[in-house]
Amino acid sequence: MVKVVLAALLLYLAWRWLQPKKKTLAAPMPRLGEGEARAILGIDAAAGPDEIRAAHRRLVAAVHPDRGGSTELTRRINLARDTLLRN
Repeated sequence: MVKVVLAALLLYLAWRWLQPKKKTLAAPMPRLGEGEARAILGIDAAAGPDEIRAAHRRLVAAVHPDRGGSTELTRRINLARDTLLRN
C-alpha cells in the first residue's frame, strides 16, 4: 500500500512540475500627456533634452527610494522624462 501511495505522490509531483508556468502580467504603464510630464518635472515648453535630463536628475535625487523616498514618485518622474524625451 505504501508503494502505491508513493507512486501516486511521485506521479502528482511530476505532473505539477511539467505543467506550464503561469505568467504574471505587469500592470500597464499609464500614459502622461506632455503638459502633465512637464508639470511633474517643473520645466517649461521650451526646455530641451539637456534641461529635461537635469530636472529629472534633480528630482530623482530627492525622492529616490534608496534615500527614503517614494517608489511611486520615482516611477512617475521616470515616466515624465521618458514621455518628454520620446517626443
